[in-house]
Amino acid sequence: MPHFEFVKSSYSSGNGECVEVARNIPHTVAVRDSKQLDGPLILLTPAAWNAFRAGLRRS
Repeated sequence: MPHFEFVKSSYSSGNGECVEVARNIPHTVAVRDSKQLDGPLILLTPAAWNAFRAGLRRS
């Protein structure tokens, strides 16, 4: 498995409920729950990630 370098969302609160994103692997965006560091990952293409983010902004 690649070594993902996760960063917390800039929208994260101080209560530990955060989403972390890694964009250091070419053609891949990895997303995980910061409370489950060894838990499942969601792997997306950059285009899918950008579409997801655009959908959040419209909400």
